[in-house]
Amino acid sequence: MKHKLSTLVAQARGGRVVRTPFLDGDDIDRRLLTGDDLNHRIAGGFPDARRVILTLHPAHIPEVDSGVQVYRVTPEDAAPHWDAQDFSVQLRRLELDEEQLGDLREDRGDFLIAATGRAAQTLAALTELGGRQVTVQPVGESAGKSSKVREVVVPSMRVDVVGAKGFGVSRAYFQQGIDGGKVRLNGSPARASSEIREGDSLSADGLGRIDFKRVVNETRRGNFKVELDVHK
Repeated sequence: MKHKLSTLVAQARGGRVVRTPFLDGDDIDRRLLTGDDLNHRIAGGFPDARRVILTLHPAHIPEVDSGVQVYRVTPEDAAPHWDAQDFSVQLRRLELDEEQLGDLREDRGDFLIAATGRAAQTLAALTELGGRQVTVQPVGESAGKSSKVREVVVPSMRVDVVGAKGFGVSRAYFQQGIDGGKVRLNGSPARASSEIREGDSLSADGLGRIDFKRVVNETRRGNFKVELDVHK
């Protein structure tokens, strides 16, 4: 992935908008995505998505769409009950391109699935799946709540400090998530003592994702006011 990503970065710096298929977010080397001449967007349809699409574009293009669409699929009849595995089996029978399908989530009997390209078009047109009538509704680019930019004051840039403050939970609670392997910094398992920097992404299962935007200033008491983009 590193070699291919470096090629995509070069293409984006050359003026193109380039986009990957769905891939494991942990496979993205975010160190290659830095520079004033390059913008990027990572989206999977869910704040804590494992499978994501990376879009790269030159800095003079301010923003591009994510290429991701999330659909809510509702089976019309209640029996027999499908779980996420049952639903996944039925999807495979449609022979959709796996690289065009993202995360699948069960939501109170409905199913949320992220998709792109032809797979998204096929899902949008579905009226029947596995012999059952289904209703399909587009949710949008994200099945999570909209993001919110927050300014918070922290004593350090440690992951456990910034994460707890950004998500609005206790540091002890957030530490439990770190210990349980549920917190990732730029796609890799996070350590409490790791420092978070501008451009980093911190995700926590069940809480969402924090994109670290910038340090606003340093207070007189040696604390830092930071700007975070919090997705829940």
